[in-house]
Amino acid sequence: MGKIVVTEFISLDGVIEDPGGAEEYGRGGWAFDFDRGAEGDKFKLDELWEAEAQLLGRVTYEGFAAAWPERDDEAGFAKKMNEMPKYVVSSTLERPEWQNTTVLSGDLAGAVAQLRNETDGIVLVAGSASLVQALVEHDLVDELRLMVFPVLLGEGKRLFPAGETKRPLNLTEAKTVGDGVAILRYERP
Repeated sequence: MGKIVVTEFISLDGVIEDPGGAEEYGRGGWAFDFDRGAEGDKFKLDELWEAEAQLLGRVTYEGFAAAWPERDDEAGFAKKMNEMPKYVVSSTLERPEWQNTTVLSGDLAGAVAQLRNETDGIVLVAGSASLVQALVEHDLVDELRLMVFPVLLGEGKRLFPAGETKRPLNLTEAKTVGDGVAILRYERP
């Protein structure tokens, strides 16, 4: 059985919207205001290398699909992104063009539970705020990996919506890298 691992860039006040600045959010690009250092970069690389597949919402998928197919790098990161299985949750995407992509539609909880049961290893979920909120709601997240940037944005899409059910988690790792960026890993008890 696999493991659903959510990885997010997040501000101190819980905002995950547009950390890279590619969207139209007025405060976008905030993650690039901080150096996460070699250790932070290694953390992000390692989590991709250990993943067996990616699970993405449609918006994140479309951003990745527009960026990665044409990239090439010596480290093999782009090759891994392009060749690994990708599952996109969408009710509107019909013909994904990025290689090794499967569309999951219909019963989200059932489809993701089946994916987790049929995967040996980590299914990595990056970005995809609405998808992550639905996964949390259906208790399908096995681990949260948060890279917390020392910034208050005041507004923007948050990882956890108001009114979320109480869910205890176990902190399994906490470290600070670069310019005060905290890496926090939580697992279900």
